[in-house]
Amino acid sequence: MRSISRTGLISGTGLVIAGLTATLVALVFPIWSYADRSGTGLDTLNAQSVSTRFGPLSALDREFVTKVRLAGLWELPAGQQAQERGTTQAVRTAGEHLIEGHTFLDARVRDVAARLNLELPNQPNPQQRQWLATLDASHGTEYDRQFANILRKAHGKVFSVVAQVRANTRNSLVRDLADDANTTVLDHIKVLEATGYVDFDALAEDAATASPPPLTNSPAPPHPTQSPDSPAPVTPSAGYSLPPAASRPDPSATS
Repeated sequence: MRSISRTGLISGTGLVIAGLTATLVALVFPIWSYADRSGTGLDTLNAQSVSTRFGPLSALDREFVTKVRLAGLWELPAGQQAQERGTTQAVRTAGEHLIEGHTFLDARVRDVAARLNLELPNQPNPQQRQWLATLDASHGTEYDRQFANILRKAHGKVFSVVAQVRANTRNSLVRDLADDANTTVLDHIKVLEATGYVDFDALAEDAATASPPPLTNSPAPPHPTQSPDSPAPVTPSAGYSLPPAASRPDPSATS
């Protein structure tokens, strides 16, 4: 009887140990399975980030640096053209803001790219070249309208990218560049709206139907460190105040 009692005790203890082991495995397995999964947001972030002495540099960070450079490559000549072709002081002043803002930002982004060992483009992308071609073909009041709406639409899209980068970047150089870009882009949005030509209904409809833009090709370092030349050297002037909004032309006056 005593022997049977001992055997039963051992068997019972074994069952308890087996049960505890099974419970522990059940608890630990989800942790292993989630930690080893590929394709998660965190996994993608880590895979696409590179280490720098200023903090991790993500794919979005690199795309942002590229976009700042690209913006100057077409908005500087657009601003210079607006000063020459604008039919109102408000449009010409908006052109001055573009020149001043992107002269400053282009110098900043070339410095940041050199310190992060990033390659920068030297030509506007195809869409930006098309925008410039549209402006080249426009004159008079039509030029004012095209200038205000093309530039305002472009700045609105960049503004959301700047906010996303500023909120999430872990790189101190990119964070500072985003601060400067935020100030500049907001100034440009305001001065373009002050022309009186911005079609806000069209902007809202475009935002409602737009698909997410493709990522700009912004490779990770290392890459050539030589800083590209400034697209249009301009001496920054003193800050501008917003001009009064231009009154819209009376359509019946031209009919």
